[in-house]
Amino acid sequence: MTDPDNQSQPTEYDSPWKEILKAYFKDFLEFFLPEAHDGINWQRDPEFLDKELDRITKEAKAINRRVDLLVKVWLIHGDELWVLIHVEIQGNRDLEFAERMYTCQHRAYDLHRKPVVGLAILADEEPSWRISEYRQELWGTELVYRFNTVKLLDFLSNLSELGTSDNPFAIVTFAHLTGKQTKNEPEKRFQEKQRITRSLYRLGFSRQKIIDLYRFIDWVLSLPTELDDLFWDELSKFEENQQMPYITSVERIGIEKGRLIGIQIGEQRGEQRGEQRGEAKMLTRQLQRRFGGIPDWAKEKIASAELPSLEDWSLRIFDAQSLDEVFSDKV
Repeated sequence: MTDPDNQSQPTEYDSPWKEILKAYFKDFLEFFLPEAHDGINWQRDPEFLDKELDRITKEAKAINRRVDLLVKVWLIHGDELWVLIHVEIQGNRDLEFAERMYTCQHRAYDLHRKPVVGLAILADEEPSWRISEYRQELWGTELVYRFNTVKLLDFLSNLSELGTSDNPFAIVTFAHLTGKQTKNEPEKRFQEKQRITRSLYRLGFSRQKIIDLYRFIDWVLSLPTELDDLFWDELSKFEENQQMPYITSVERIGIEKGRLIGIQIGEQRGEQRGEQRGEAKMLTRQLQRRFGGIPDWAKEKIASAELPSLEDWSLRIFDAQSLDEVFSDKV
């Protein structure tokens, strides 16, 4: 288990936030944006537009982005009318966050010509950071984009209600806030993790929902090895008394497999980064030999490029007459 004193979290690619959002999107909107939930035709399954989102955010700056989703839903009144729900969860203060929200909204509308609803979940620890609009103004021209914002810290005043709600995202919010509060208190975190996990059974959740929610709880309430072993022993006894061996009989094996897969993925990413660095160095040497000095703009493109682009540019060197031709977007 991860040491709770070291709270570096996984990247957005494997974040349990994205897993739980996709699995229980209807509950998510019911909890955080009930107006949207009530206006959606849930007889039609939402569609998660991952490829479209990649296109939209490809060139957008995304510093500290944790999770973002673009979801297509249909409204109750009219099968042909649908909206795009843009959801983004932000874990740290980001000066460019509002601009990114606007950029995603604008590009999504430009791509689909459908209404786009923005929803930002601010999961940071700064009470004063509250942002809900992006504004531009120059010489009489003004652009204002306002989006829905939920500050998770605001739920601290009603933690007891979160603990008794049967909405999965009440549990998610409760676990998230508890993780923040017990960052350097492993004993207290152990007690809270026990309490939250046991509440899943008492609330009458299905077996699958308990397992899904526990994945999130285990992520935000990680324990040192000794306390983690004790937690599993206590949970095993509790499940035996409840006659519900859900997590201890199935999920622990899955978690261990998931960790091994995560290590393998990390090793693969490390190899890819090594290949990128090697290709970038080779491309730089080739460009210097062919064209002499390399301007800063070209160095920046090389430093931020993915492996396929680096390989493509290396091939173009043989026919290109200038640096501009090497890096041209035109094929």
